[in-house]
Amino acid sequence: MRNETLIVEDLLLLMFDDTSGAIAGEGTLYYTLGGAVLVELGLGKHVRIDENDKGLNGLKVHAVAGPPLEDPVLRAAHDQVAKRERGVQTLLIEIGTGLRETVLDRLVERGMLRRETKKTLGLFRTTATTAADTGHKKALVERVRAVLVDGAEPDARTAALVGLLSASGTLPSLHRSIPWSGKVYTRAKELEQSSWGAEAVNSAVVRTVSAISVGTAVAVSS
Repeated sequence: MRNETLIVEDLLLLMFDDTSGAIAGEGTLYYTLGGAVLVELGLGKHVRIDENDKGLNGLKVHAVAGPPLEDPVLRAAHDQVAKRERGVQTLLIEIGTGLRETVLDRLVERGMLRRETKKTLGLFRTTATTAADTGHKKALVERVRAVLVDGAEPDARTAALVGLLSASGTLPSLHRSIPWSGKVYTRAKELEQSSWGAEAVNSAVVRTVSAISVGTAVAVSS
């Protein structure tokens, strides 16, 4: 059993509605989840970005050579980056596609979510994902709240979570625990646009997720 959760697991857990089972930001979820994995690779210095190497699909992401990563999600993403140099926007799609179910499975395995199969009208089987052990999620929310409401200085992982939540437009979904306000918006945007003191991949990914999410929202509403 893996002990420490990945950023992408924490992110999806925060975006998961414990009551309805819905996930905030479904329309661009693969970008957001792909971004979370790239950010984790960046924080671990497994990938890097050259700020002077920018193409049509954003800054180019380069794999940093090293032993195979232990976690299968991170290892698969690193292998994908290592195949050839691509822009961050392309990698968000390649890495994020299909991650939703993978991450949900991991959260079920950890006991944080559960899956229940029911029969509708005695004929049709439906599977619902619901909250199980909420202790870890409560701790995550408290960390995010401390940064956004109380002004605490975040560690790199918490800053990454806040930045990705802000970039994806899903932070307001936590309004029951973290009241939405101008102060919260401003602080979240600061973290979204910062490099979090790590590799440039972090800010590049979050900027790209933000731009794609906004562009998708405009396209849907027009």
